[in-house]
Formats: sequence, C-alpha cells, structure tokens
Amino acid sequence: MTALVPSRPPSRRIASIDWMRGIVMILMVIDHAGMAFDAGHLSTDSAGLYTASTALPGLPFASRWLTHLCAPTFVFLAGTALALSVERRAQRGQDPWTIDRQILARGAVIAVLDPTLISLASGRLTLQVLFAIGVAMMCMAPLRRLSTAWLVALGIGWMGLGELLTAPLWDPHAGWASPGVAAAVAALIEPELKIIYPVLPWLAMMVLGWAFGRYLVDGLQAGDVASPRRLLALGGVGLLGVFAAVRGANGYGNMFLLRLDGSWVQWLHVSKYPPSLSFTALELGLLGVCLAALIALEPRIGVRRNGPLLVFGQTAMFFYLAHRLVFETAATWFGLRGGWGLGESYAVSAVSLVLLYPACRWYRTFKQAHPDSFLRYF
Repeated sequence: MTALVPSRPPSRRIASIDWMRGIVMILMVIDHAGMAFDAGHLSTDSAGLYTASTALPGLPFASRWLTHLCAPTFVFLAGTALALSVERRAQRGQDPWTIDRQILARGAVIAVLDPTLISLASGRLTLQVLFAIGVAMMCMAPLRRLSTAWLVALGIGWMGLGELLTAPLWDPHAGWASPGVAAAVAALIEPELKIIYPVLPWLAMMVLGWAFGRYLVDGLQAGDVASPRRLLALGGVGLLGVFAAVRGANGYGNMFLLRLDGSWVQWLHVSKYPPSLSFTALELGLLGVCLAALIALEPRIGVRRNGPLLVFGQTAMFFYLAHRLVFETAATWFGLRGGWGLGESYAVSAVSLVLLYPACRWYRTFKQAHPDSFLRYF
C-alpha cells in the first residue's frame, strides 16, 4: 500500500501521500483503541445501529467522527499507490499478465487477513476494511484497462446512485441484510459474523484513487505538481458542497440515516455502514483539501526520512496489523473489552504510537532490504 518513489526530483512530492496516510493511521489507533477498550465508544454510524432515542454525547461523538477519515483515505490512497506502481511498470514495458497476477495475488493476501488473523483476534468471523481493500484490489486487475474518464464515471456514478441499488436489497428497519447482500452493498452484524465494509462502495473509492494516481504520474513526469494540487483542492471543496447539499436536503443520499435536527452532531452523523453519498462526499472532500494543503506545504518544510508521519505512512499495513491484532486479542481473549473510558483509550493510543514508531522503522528497513520476500504483498 506504500507509494513507490521514483528517483527523479519531482518524486519528492509523493511524500505528501505518505504524510496523509500517516495522519489517518494515528487517528485509526485512536478509533481501534476506543472500539476495544472504551465502554462509551459510539458506533451508531448506520441506520441499522442508530435509533432516534440514542444520545450522541459531544466529546465521544467528536472523537469517533474524526476517525471517519481513516477508511476512505486508506482505500483511496491504496488505489493511488497501486496506480503509481502499476502505471510505471506498464510504461517500462512489463508484461500485462505479470502485472495482473501481482495485483491479484496482493489483493488475495490482503483480503484473507480479515477472515483469518483479524477474525481469530476478534473472536468471530469478521469481514472489514482489509477484505474490502483486497477484493477491490483484485477487481482493479481488469478495471485498470478502462480509461481514466470511465474510472471516474464509475466511481462518481456509484457515489451518486449506489443507494438506488442498496434500497431494494436492504431495509435497515427490518433487520440486517443477508451475508451476500452485506458483502456487496449493505451491512450485517451478528454474534458470529460481522460484515460492515461492502465491496462495491469501497471499490468506487479505490477506483477514484486509481484515477488520481494516473493523473499524478502524468503530473510528475511533466514536473507539474500544481495541477494535482489544484485538482485535489477544487475537488475537495466541490465534494464538501455536495455533502452540505445532500445533508441539508435530508433525504436521498443519506443511506436512511437522516438528521433529526439542525445540531452539528446530527449534521455530521452520517452513515459509514454502508457508506452514504453524504459520508463519502464529506470524507473524500476533507481528504482532497488536506492532501492539497500537504502538497503545498512539503516544499516549504522539506521531508525528513524518519519523520513519524512518513514512517507510519510508508508502513501502513504493518502498522494496521500490529496494533489491531494486539488490541483485539487483549479485548477478546483477556477480558478487557469495554473495561475503560475515553481517557484510558487515548492513553493506550499514545503508548501504542510510541512503541509502533521504532517497530515501523525497523519493518521499513527490513522490507527494503528484502524486496522480493513475501512482504512485497503488504
């Protein structure tokens, strides 16, 4: 999932992608610590999980809401990084089937981590973000042959029309969807099975990330980083406008999770499971604005090879597995789930980040020293 950095000078700007990924990895630790240890952790971001009588306290809600940026950024930038790698290999004349085989193998390895390692640690069969990323990555083997215009059309098309397909297949007020429907477009939470990252909406985000990766490759080759930055900024602002319009209208595009009033909590209480148009527009809009700002900032402050954001961003999969497996194992098998409060979960996050930094630096060095090992799939 790490963006490959070419040797020519313009490639330095790709560090901004790793910075952005590093930021959301830090937020991810906070969210996963809360999921594992915070008794008051809020997980009501779905019409299937929320009832009108459920209180949404400001501080716990804000803590949860900030972490909503993680998964869309993780998936979008996975598509971007994969495109950067694949497009350059294709330009060097590498055999298309060899490229496809590597994409399929990498996607399969990532997808299987959820029903194996993560499920073992969680104590139930779990298909979450790694499953969605892996399957979406495998789908990119054929989809990468489409033009950039078609990829953008598919991504935006699902954002705008996906609820039309989901609505007849899942009524959140009647119960959870079937496993097949949940894996494709909806959600399912049962004692023995949890599917909350349906493939199609997250594939749409990866498709858009791939399209941006292509655009970035062209910009870097031309020595022009201003165009990608402008595209991100304008696209981000535009998507934030879409969020405001959809959430304001309070109807279609909210995946059945409507505002109950005009409070800031209700405005931001959007559906992540499955992703609504309002959720996707808000999070990708924030991603676009933040990444544009980082690209503008980079030449002013330079890049530190061992800066924490860069290190975390370049070792995203190792970072994810290391903390997630520890948290879930401790919560599930050592009886710590929901045993603490918000403050304690933040303390766990801080300690974890301190420990993860040297571990991620070691992993980065080891992986670079063994480029042909099994670790190339992560």
